[in-house]
Order: sequence, then C-alpha cells, then structure tokens
Amino acid sequence: MKCHLILFATLCLVLCALAAGCSSPTQAEIKPLETTMVPTLPPTTSTSVATVVSTPLAVETLPAEQYVNINVEKQRPDATIHLVYNGGKGEIFVQNIMMRVTRSDGHIDEKYLNDGNRKPRRGDELVMDGSRGRDQVVVFLTSAGKTYKIFDEPLALPYY
Repeated sequence: MKCHLILFATLCLVLCALAAGCSSPTQAEIKPLETTMVPTLPPTTSTSVATVVSTPLAVETLPAEQYVNINVEKQRPDATIHLVYNGGKGEIFVQNIMMRVTRSDGHIDEKYLNDGNRKPRRGDELVMDGSRGRDQVVVFLTSAGKTYKIFDEPLALPYY
C-alpha cells in the first residue's frame, strides 16, 4: 500500500512540473534594457609594474618605527650605480623601492627593486647604468602606503 502511495505522489509531482514548464508562452521576446554608451578614453600603458604613489619634493625622514637602511654608491670601472637594501626596523612596512638616475648626459632612467614582483628583502641589490660624469640619484621608498624620498644626491666616480 505504501509503495502505491509513494508512486502516486511521485507521478503527481512529475505531472505538475511538466505542466508548469509548458504553460509559459513560446513566442516571448526578451528585450534588454537600453543603455547609453559612455565614451571611454584610450588605455594608458605603463612601463613598470609598481607605481610610486606620490613624488615628494624634499628628502624625508622615515618615522622611527619604519626606518630602513640602504647603501647607494657608484662603482668603478663601469660607472654602475648600486643600491643595496639592508633592511631595518621598519622592513615589514616596505612595499617597494624605486631608484631614479639622471645621468650627466641628461638621460633619465627609473627602475624598481625586484621589478615590483615581490617586496624587497635584506641583501637585495639594484644596479643601474651611470655615466663617467656626475649623476643625480634619487631613491623613493613606499612604506605603509606613503612614499618617501629617502636619498637625493649627486654621485661621481670615486678616486682611489
């Protein structure tokens, strides 16, 4: 008896489902909402992965809890400029480091430590081409969402 009752209830549910599906009109047209097209500007291309949030004008001192140590020097014989990141108390806050070199011939070059692929780690080094003359070197550090100019000096080849 229970078997007939379960079979009858299942049959009724199937028939109700079929009837509900067949009751909709077949010639229904769905009209999309009309939207206005907003003109878009062409995309700008960026040469670097990470970007500097802002460019400070003067060299800024990092807050004590965010202090990190860097070493920047020009080396012989090829006049390359080396930036070595030594870490420090605030290394956990460091997001990226960017070095801008304005060579004596007027050529400006910018490069990020680790090319923006990961956060800087102790011992990371950035090497950029310099000139035989005096090159202006500026280092920007983004720490805890704010960008600081932490180094801004002219560098010349050392005399030995």
